[in-house]
Amino acid sequence: MRRNGDRANGVILHANKAELDLLGYAPEDYIGRHIADFYPDRDTIDDILSRLAGGEKISRYPARLRAQDGSIKNVEITSSGHFRNGKLVNTRCFTVDVTDLEQTRSELKRQDSTYHQILDGLPVAIYTTDRNGIITYYNRAAADLAGRQPKIGRDKWCVTFKLFTPDGKELPHDECPMAIALKENRPVRDQEAIAQRPDGSLFPFLPFPTPLRDEDGNLIGAVNMLLDLTDRQRAEEVKQHLSAIVESSFDAIVSKDLNTIIKSWNHGAERLFGYSAEEAIGKSVTMLIPDDHHDEEPRILERIRRGERVETLETVRRRKNGTLVPVSLTISPVRNATGQIVGASKIARDITSARESEQRIRMLMREVNHRVKNQYSVILSMIRETNKRSETPNQFESQVRERIMALSASHDLLVSADWKGATVGDLLRAQTKPFPRGEMVEMSGPPLVLTPNAVQYLGIAFHELATNSAKYGVLSGEKGKIAVRWGITGAGASGLFHLTWAETDGPEVQAIGHGGFGTVVLKRVAPAAINGQGNLDYGRNGVTWSLEAPLASVQASGGE
Repeated sequence: MRRNGDRANGVILHANKAELDLLGYAPEDYIGRHIADFYPDRDTIDDILSRLAGGEKISRYPARLRAQDGSIKNVEITSSGHFRNGKLVNTRCFTVDVTDLEQTRSELKRQDSTYHQILDGLPVAIYTTDRNGIITYYNRAAADLAGRQPKIGRDKWCVTFKLFTPDGKELPHDECPMAIALKENRPVRDQEAIAQRPDGSLFPFLPFPTPLRDEDGNLIGAVNMLLDLTDRQRAEEVKQHLSAIVESSFDAIVSKDLNTIIKSWNHGAERLFGYSAEEAIGKSVTMLIPDDHHDEEPRILERIRRGERVETLETVRRRKNGTLVPVSLTISPVRNATGQIVGASKIARDITSARESEQRIRMLMREVNHRVKNQYSVILSMIRETNKRSETPNQFESQVRERIMALSASHDLLVSADWKGATVGDLLRAQTKPFPRGEMVEMSGPPLVLTPNAVQYLGIAFHELATNSAKYGVLSGEKGKIAVRWGITGAGASGLFHLTWAETDGPEVQAIGHGGFGTVVLKRVAPAAINGQGNLDYGRNGVTWSLEAPLASVQASGGE
């Protein structure tokens, strides 16, 4: 849209048809008036006119215009002035309607809020940053762990107050694992740290910073999960202390001289490495070191000679039978009566379980990511389909709220069962409970446990059926009945799941929307989600919905 020839004093000289159509004004109601009459934000037009008068060109300046019907249009203004003898004579202005874009942005913000609600409910500390490390979000668990409320848009790299390395050295925030992940565009793992809260208390943690990329692979930010290691570290410190003074410690405790010759060997070492004390004492400790790790021992001895303590070195050692075992080594100098370093005391602990625990944590991160994306997809689909068929914003808001609450009811069942699934009967009761007379729905079928995917989509289908019935069918009055029956035919890979929702003897049927969201869910969305087929029939006094799907797409593993 274009508006030509605003006078230097702001009076409109000319406007093309596109601009008039955008705002709904007749030419005589628009041309000749001061441009400020159409800007609800006076500061905005004053700023634009001031810039133009100063010789500045305006490009895509965000503004709002008031239409003839009183509505507000979001626009972007591009304008320049025409000068004669150094004085502004008039301006030429191009106006682009971005109202739909602003509405889309608002919708994305609402969707982003749902995503944050999911993360806020997680018990593990999670936060995100932009590509420059500025914090863009943190959940409640992160604030609780850090003991502070980070400043969104201001704090950088970390939610914590102060950071230290495991050996107690202060760690600048711009050198923390999150900063490294963003600067080097790679995940950072296995780098423990210690954080200090504003009240002075300390806690160790293990971060999992991971870069976030757009669909083209460009870095757009990062997400970090902080695992509190307080309890685990305390337990390890107690065990290490006891193993240093108790020969029967479960850990392997070995002493050696500065020439790597083993001087002592406890029962823990026998259990871990398979050698008896008689076989090990007098031999070089290098017999435990795999060929590709032989460079470790000289570095360890060099530090021991300097009087340094080697803390928690994770490496690999070889057993008597030739198998490799991951171990955590703690090595301290051993001094004689005169204080001279004569050897080292080494504590070796099997960390196979710890490695497995870290793998489980990584799997949990992937699972959380998968479930969040899956729920995001379901909600986005629900919003999109509802938006297509809603006549007013209030109707849209009400329908989306009801459908998200129905989805939440299905999720409650999944959460209570550790996301393993839910039975058909439990799902039906959860979806019909909010409706009047919902308890009168008759149910008949085997105790089949549905997959999480089937729970979500069948839950939406049951909600749409119950909603329609409460408006027009059996649940809207005192007569009629609803019977839901399901069963299985065949077995194994060829087995089929059948389900029928049948309303009889109720009020005269009114079709579910005739192409509305409910019909789409029942005929297409829910059946397709479980690789099945759905059919919706309207009898004179009742609706019947039938579903058939492969048993493998519906039944949870071990779900009978």
